[in-house]
Amino acid sequence: MSRARRTTAVRPPPPCHLEVTPVSAPASTDEQVLTRLGYTPQLARRMGGFGNFALSFSVISVLSGCMTLFGFGLNTGGPAVMMWGWAIVGAMVLFVGLGLAEVTSAYPVSGALYFMAGKLGGPRWGHYTAWFNLLGLLGGMAAGPYGCALFIGAWLNLTFGFTPTPPKIFLIFVALLLLLAVMNLFGVRLVSILNSISVWWHLIGVAVIVGALVVVPDHHQTTGFVFGEFANNTGWGSHWYVGLLGLLLAQYTFSGYDASAHLSEETLRAQTAAAKGIVHSILWSWVAGFFLLGGLLFAIQDYNGTVNSATGVPPAQILLDALGGTMAKALLLVVIMAQIFCANAGLASASRMIFAFSRDGALPMARTWRRLSPRTKTPVYAVWLAVAVPLVLAAPSLYSTTAYTAITTVNVIGITPAYAIPIYLRLRAGRHFKPGPWQLGRWSKPVGWIAVIWVVFVTALFCLPSVSPVTVDTFNYAPVALAAVIVLAWITWHWGPRHNLTPEYGTAGERDQMAEDAV
Repeated sequence: MSRARRTTAVRPPPPCHLEVTPVSAPASTDEQVLTRLGYTPQLARRMGGFGNFALSFSVISVLSGCMTLFGFGLNTGGPAVMMWGWAIVGAMVLFVGLGLAEVTSAYPVSGALYFMAGKLGGPRWGHYTAWFNLLGLLGGMAAGPYGCALFIGAWLNLTFGFTPTPPKIFLIFVALLLLLAVMNLFGVRLVSILNSISVWWHLIGVAVIVGALVVVPDHHQTTGFVFGEFANNTGWGSHWYVGLLGLLLAQYTFSGYDASAHLSEETLRAQTAAAKGIVHSILWSWVAGFFLLGGLLFAIQDYNGTVNSATGVPPAQILLDALGGTMAKALLLVVIMAQIFCANAGLASASRMIFAFSRDGALPMARTWRRLSPRTKTPVYAVWLAVAVPLVLAAPSLYSTTAYTAITTVNVIGITPAYAIPIYLRLRAGRHFKPGPWQLGRWSKPVGWIAVIWVVFVTALFCLPSVSPVTVDTFNYAPVALAAVIVLAWITWHWGPRHNLTPEYGTAGERDQMAEDAV
């Protein structure tokens, strides 16, 4: 997709740069809105409102996030923190989603968060937001498929006696990334169909798993255990500190809902559909995850045995102890398939982010990453880059048993600040912000400030060490990741492609080249 070519000179913005382009007469077509925002439609618009919602719902994926970090939750606060933390974090994330949805309705473009920040705060805000968003999305593409590989290893262990060593898990991870790339290269229509299937797979899967855990076992934990049992295997002495660290399980799961915004240029009636997709995906995930976590915790037969499971995956041990081998293996396949759906949607989101950032000429080798397939209109090279970088990010898992937690922390620490920046800039813009058809009205300010404060809080929280004593293996690399992305953004801002950027966030020369970039 390319920027609309302008013949008039671009006038530099005033210092506050709060003038924003009015969007959204309700009768405007998607193409008219996109043209007003400076782009010529190029991607294939073949996704409906349900498909857009399904994309974010699949990326959040309670059968991925809740299950892959379940063991972390058992050690870091235990059942009480897992259940109450899910309720509290879900409510806070809903505020973030509401604030982000309002800005998305005004700016339904693939660049999403960074485009919103660039329009409301200027190119520097957009540039830094883009690097945060990109780090978070690529971290998620490492964490999600690697977590799925762990579950596949557990299933193979139960079925064939497979020993899930780090090298073997990494090979499964590589195979998954290749599968996901192939599925995404078939085009957005297939992605939309798979995401629609994913919604029902997740909802029915959660219902079947919870139903089996309620009906089959003879023994269940008490309500007091599920909502009141506190466990601390971190080495830290403060219960409050450990309880706050345990919020990572929920916060990690509630990420990726910006996918609805990244696919907005491929969604019909995007100003409304993308905004609703963000909010509804969070809401339904909140409800489904609460039942899933509760069902698993009630069904624990042996707490220590679950934490130290030979499968390497505590939820697999719960299913095995409570339901027996045959049913446990069948339900693990349900979980694994859901995780593949999640990763497939995540790759679609990450590749569109790379495409949009490259389209605006602000990513090294931009002309390569923004090229589209003439048949499917899919950003082919962006898909492969969104697979290659996670492969590198996950490589330390070959040598460190704590690498997976580090990857998930990188995902959270990268993407969460990127959610708050457009919301903060919208608050700063005040009346200068011209909302789209989906808006919060008088609730915009209180919702927005709650969202921003929450994001600042959790970003600081997840930079703290999670295990004591702190060693090379237990060190929390989130601050390193945070510093790295800031340094990378600073370097590319001062010496990278952004030197050609106009105040509108894009270059005239880059826009003129776009017609030549289809492969």
